[in-house]
Amino acid sequence: MKPVLIIRTGRAPDPIRARHGDFPHWFRLGAQLSPSRIRVVDVQAGEELPPPNDVAGALITGSASMVTERAPWSERTAGWIRDAMDVELPLFGVCYGHQLMSHALGGRVDYLPGGREIGTVSLNVLEAAKHDPLASALPSEFRAHATHEQSVLELPKGTTVLVSSARDPNHLVRYGKNAMSAQFHPEFNADVMRAYIHRKHHDMKREGFDPHHTFKQVAPTPLARRLFRQFSRHHGLAAG
Repeated sequence: MKPVLIIRTGRAPDPIRARHGDFPHWFRLGAQLSPSRIRVVDVQAGEELPPPNDVAGALITGSASMVTERAPWSERTAGWIRDAMDVELPLFGVCYGHQLMSHALGGRVDYLPGGREIGTVSLNVLEAAKHDPLASALPSEFRAHATHEQSVLELPKGTTVLVSSARDPNHLVRYGKNAMSAQFHPEFNADVMRAYIHRKHHDMKREGFDPHHTFKQVAPTPLARRLFRQFSRHHGLAAG
């Protein structure tokens, strides 16, 4: 059986990692992947990705890096994404992974106008989602965790936007029958979201945001997590 890749583009901050674990662990749990089936490739550390035909699918993590830095490891991963799209490999990118997928396929990534988006945010499901095999199960509004400074400002041609927020119009997009990406974090739980807000509270204050209010607004996001799980099941990646 072919492995499921978790493409690691970064690490959670040390204090968060020490208490809550790290991206591969959160992705495995959120997508209900069997530990025996996953293969983690740390592209930021220079590890090489296998040919897309050698894997069953790939999930691309977030990162503290910026897509606009055009780091060599990031650009190599973008090339791999283009190859994976050519063979219609199931792909799901999150946050940095979302931005990298759009960048790889011809979109434009830059800083989100108005500053960072962080906390449990309300998302609006768009008309196009009614015809989507996964997003059609979502209600008209749902909540998800988010923390990002950059965003996809211009989408690749042929991309369908499924979900937006008041701050970011491109929160969930589909690139083809097997490829999606989300700016929000379906793998986060509420404790992880609170930990990120606590870590960023000085930056938030400096930027004119109220970290205490944002912290108090954190809530469970079961529908975002369910979407991640459904993607995994839909493409035969999930355990069981």
